[in-house]
Amino acid sequence: MATPMEEEVPEAAAPARAPAPAPVDGGGDDAEMAAAPPAGSDSDSSDSDDDEGGGADDLRIQALEQALQEQPLDYETNVQYIQCLRKSGNIEKLRAARENMNMYFPLTPKMWQEWAKDEISLSASAESFADIEKLFERGVQDYLSVNLWRDYLEYVEEHDQSVAQCSPAGLSKMRELFERAITAGGLHVTEGSKIWAAYREYEMAILITISDGNEEEKAKQVQRIRTLFHRQLSVPLADMEGTLDEYKRWEAEQGNANDPGSEFDGVPSNVVSAYKKANALYNERKQYEDRLSNVVASEADKLQEFLAYLKFEESKGDPARVQILYERAVSELPVSSDLWVEYTSYLDRALKVPSILKSVYQRATRNCTWVGEVWVRYLLSLERIHASEDELRQVFERAVQCSFATVKEYLDIYLTRVDSLRRRMSDGLDFQLIRQTFMDAAEFLVPQLGAEELLLLNSYWAKLERNLGNDVAAARRIWEDTIKKSGSVLEVWQHYISMEIEMGHIHEARSLYKRCYSKRFDGSGSEDICHAWIRFEREHGTLDDYDLAMKKVTPRLKELSLFRAQQEVKMEPYSVPKDTSNANDSSHKRKTNKMTNKPEPPSKRRKESAPKSTGLSDDQGSKARTEIVGAEVGEVSGEKAKDSMDVKIDSDTRTGNPRQNESKPYFYDDKCTAYVSNIDLTAKEEQIRQFFSDVGGVTGIRLLRDKFTKRSRGLAYVDFSDNEHLEAAIKKNKHKLLGKKVSIARSDPSRSKKSREGSGPFSRGGQDKLPQSGDNGANTRGSSAADKEMSKGDTKIQGKNTFAAPRALVKPLGWTQRDEKSDSGAEELKSNEEFRNLLLKK
Repeated sequence: MATPMEEEVPEAAAPARAPAPAPVDGGGDDAEMAAAPPAGSDSDSSDSDDDEGGGADDLRIQALEQALQEQPLDYETNVQYIQCLRKSGNIEKLRAARENMNMYFPLTPKMWQEWAKDEISLSASAESFADIEKLFERGVQDYLSVNLWRDYLEYVEEHDQSVAQCSPAGLSKMRELFERAITAGGLHVTEGSKIWAAYREYEMAILITISDGNEEEKAKQVQRIRTLFHRQLSVPLADMEGTLDEYKRWEAEQGNANDPGSEFDGVPSNVVSAYKKANALYNERKQYEDRLSNVVASEADKLQEFLAYLKFEESKGDPARVQILYERAVSELPVSSDLWVEYTSYLDRALKVPSILKSVYQRATRNCTWVGEVWVRYLLSLERIHASEDELRQVFERAVQCSFATVKEYLDIYLTRVDSLRRRMSDGLDFQLIRQTFMDAAEFLVPQLGAEELLLLNSYWAKLERNLGNDVAAARRIWEDTIKKSGSVLEVWQHYISMEIEMGHIHEARSLYKRCYSKRFDGSGSEDICHAWIRFEREHGTLDDYDLAMKKVTPRLKELSLFRAQQEVKMEPYSVPKDTSNANDSSHKRKTNKMTNKPEPPSKRRKESAPKSTGLSDDQGSKARTEIVGAEVGEVSGEKAKDSMDVKIDSDTRTGNPRQNESKPYFYDDKCTAYVSNIDLTAKEEQIRQFFSDVGGVTGIRLLRDKFTKRSRGLAYVDFSDNEHLEAAIKKNKHKLLGKKVSIARSDPSRSKKSREGSGPFSRGGQDKLPQSGDNGANTRGSSAADKEMSKGDTKIQGKNTFAAPRALVKPLGWTQRDEKSDSGAEELKSNEEFRNLLLKK
């Protein structure tokens, strides 16, 4: 918290300006208003300087006024504006500026002292006494300040006529004010003795005014002063030895002789016992006080010292001492939200005094308006002390007008308000209050809420509409609106269905299952909703209902299972099968070494260069061809494509084919390449390049795309100029690109599939989104349970395969030239086309 500027500027005496405030003893840390310069001394130069300075001050004031119109809640600007007005002597504007700032912020004790000084200097009449007294009252409510209390006590003692005349009413008022000061600051270890001393001095002055003939009254006054000494000696304060010596001297003046050489001579035994105990308590706290007195400590260090001190005081179990230490802490660190949270939490569980709780929470929310947790605690505390609905509503309305860092803080405040209204429905509150609160929250927050927060808000709302509002239609409207905004979230449907089942509305629940079973959900959600429907019909439906559900769900589960199997394959790095069982097969050798003089297109050469397995029947080959539909060229890594071409090159070399010297298609060797996965599907090459801009050295980017849809597959190879840049790029693994954490690894052609399996970014534990019914463009979480869901006629994923290989590079296992001409081959091609259309529809 900033404090007012300390520098004061002398003011010339002029009718147009307010007189300079008279100096008032504020405890040593107050900036005094300087006296006006003597008349006639260097008047010409002084007037010239004043004119120039006044013009600059006016410009400064105008600039600050403009800034406050734009940003009225800027604390520093308010402080500077007040100081400039105080310097200029414009008392009317100064009063207005102080009132305006205090409307938004608590003023520091220093600012209250300055305000009181200025007002006292302007008028010392009896009419202004009440206003200045109210000013002091407002000041001592904001923060604990022993110096401000002393100024208050001195002002009342000097300017209150009843107190000055020692009337019974005046004496009672002054003693009551001193007792309040003792309660507020009398336990302050280092400064509390100032209030005790001022109290004793006042009572001693009263003793002098009592005439000698009134012995009874004088004896009462002497006993009153003695009691004050005894009370102070029982409190752990600084310089307790000095207080004890003063007490012994005072007793000697009253005729009670004691030995100055003996520490406790003439002191009652009960006072000695209390003094020793208090002195021991002070010694325990002295180490903490010494650390707090370190003026060079930063605010963070001071906060830690206060927290350590507070922990010690709480362990001693004296709530009054704990509270005053908290007051000292928030006075020095007023914008520490952690400190206010700790303070209010302690009061809620230990003190529970309504007036204190309200005062502290009010100051906490004025100092830390941007902390939602403080407002939530305030509302809960008011409910605990049974505050009125009007007071709770006012605090809530103030809270939602504040500026918080996150939308979740606003949501917490709205839900806290709803909780309070719900708990007090038995007191006669109208449910319309709850409904209106939800409506306000939806209007204000829904556009900014995530799926999880929206589900939290709307599920609570729907539940209360059903249970307290008895309006099922309203609850359904809430859920339907939630589905429009977050229909892809499984939990939304689950909660909606659960509500219908709890109410016994089986038909409505079944309708919801029919609406959502074919939708796409994250993870295993698509399978979960299908299984939930079957379980629902088993427990609630007829046999026909069960059969219908099975008829709907079974094809969907098979489709999901097959899609999972394909995704598992796609998540594995592509490798060409190495089948050594047919190493001596002459037909296989002839196939790979077959050469012709007729030039062939590169795609043809790549097809023939791929090794083929002869271990599959035609039927097995048909299934393999079925599963290869939808694979794309971009999924094959550069190193594997190069390996397949090496077979062709070796064959050309052995046969002496002149085509071996012809230019060949470029293949990436991935010597200095990063393999990037889990890329957002909307990412472009330029965005990937920008992602690695801090690393540098990018020479090329290969973003893999779907062969048919040309959409990104979320995979890319990024080439770097040297190994140093590549290593720097790999360090960005798990950094976010367009909101998604990407996986980055070195592309290593020499590494086998086995060494990669389970460790790469696309291992079987990865997670993608499942497709909506018939959608091949979405992702899904890999799961070994996919095989269990497949029927006996479906293809099993066993060993190495070529599912992820482009058809232009590797032909399906079991493929022969004879298959192309056979009728069965034609049927299989037709099956492939139908399956591809199924996967790509929608």
